[in-house]
Amino acid sequence: MIPFSDEELLNPVKSSLAKILPMLEKDGGGMEFLGIKNAKVYVRLIGACNGCPSSGQTLKYGVERQLKIDIHPEIEVINIPVGEKFEI
Repeated sequence: MIPFSDEELLNPVKSSLAKILPMLEKDGGGMEFLGIKNAKVYVRLIGACNGCPSSGQTLKYGVERQLKIDIHPEIEVINIPVGEKFEI
């Protein structure tokens, strides 16, 4: 169980995601931060990352790994594909 509220996670998550964004942009991709709910971080991969066959690995071994290192080992990241509606 993650010992932080979603509100407490907001700034650390944004800071951690900012570390990863240049890597995605270098390959023509990007990522939008959508929100946090129950310690799950919701993002949307955009640009070249949207629909890329490697996007699952990017999320797991790039984005989620960085969040686990920076914040907590139980944090998760979930991609909401372009075109799908997301509400917290």
